[in-house]
Amino acid sequence: MKFATPEFLYLLILLPLLWAINIYSNYRRSRNLKLYGDTALLQHLMPDVSYYRMNVKFWLSIIALTLIIVVLARPQFGSKKETLTRQGIEAMIALDISNSMMAEDIAPNRLEKAKNIISKLIDKFQNDKVGLIVFAGDAFVQLPITNDFISAKMFLESINPSLITRQGTDVGAAISLAMKSFTPNGEVGKAIVVITDGENHEGGAEEAAKLASEKGINIYMLGVGTPEGAPIPTGNTNEFRKDKDGNVVVTRLNEAMSQSIAQAGNGAYIRVDNTNNAQKLLQKEIDKLAKADVTTEVYTEYNEQFIFVAWILLIVLVIDILILPMKSRLTKSIKLFDEKN
Repeated sequence: MKFATPEFLYLLILLPLLWAINIYSNYRRSRNLKLYGDTALLQHLMPDVSYYRMNVKFWLSIIALTLIIVVLARPQFGSKKETLTRQGIEAMIALDISNSMMAEDIAPNRLEKAKNIISKLIDKFQNDKVGLIVFAGDAFVQLPITNDFISAKMFLESINPSLITRQGTDVGAAISLAMKSFTPNGEVGKAIVVITDGENHEGGAEEAAKLASEKGINIYMLGVGTPEGAPIPTGNTNEFRKDKDGNVVVTRLNEAMSQSIAQAGNGAYIRVDNTNNAQKLLQKEIDKLAKADVTTEVYTEYNEQFIFVAWILLIVLVIDILILPMKSRLTKSIKLFDEKN
């Protein structure tokens, strides 16, 4: 079940407030009655007053108010799961999160620039599927391939170098893992987008890219950084990482490595700089892929159920009207008849 206008449910906060006001009112009424005399004597002087009925009417009013709020929120249920078939592609994005990606030769830094490109790429997806892999010395799936783009962007925001402790840039492991992450659909266009600076290349990437190409998967390499390079920040301080001899480490973009992997993977190499050109070029390459049927399971046909709740509300209101705060003549007649017998 879901609500079409759930913001009205915030009005339920009023219910405990009304309950507290009722308790305080009963307390004040009881205190005031004690000021006039003995409570038992006052009950004989006011035989028509029914405190029980007053409490019942209060709780009926609370129930009625609750139902009114539920009606305003428009409850819906009765949905069913459907499988929709649409035209799209599948893309696995492998993001380098090694420490060198924190270099600031690309603003604000290499990693944040890469995340921004991925975010814009996801925004362009419609009937496609996307997955996220992070890698450094190791590689693992951050998000399995999905059409849930909201979750993809949420996972993207949480990515940082602390997710992998082993340093390095094992592009081969990332590509091999990405190949295993696609759906079995052999007709849909498939792409692996690797975003890296190419530092500390561990080998095996070209072989993995060639194998992916043989399976019909295109490899797109995005090189982040500058050939001149930049030092690697150590955190929130102004210090930079140093080697064992105390020299500041400068990380440089390895374009040759990225170009050879892209060539082996029948894809393209794109240089990422401080402009938006890389995102546009990548989008053009993705658009060239063959779009095939992509199946998606969705929940549809929510039915409005506020009418059912409205009928319950009507019944409660009728009962509330019929229950008088004073004892009725019929009740007193029955009681008098019982006393005579």
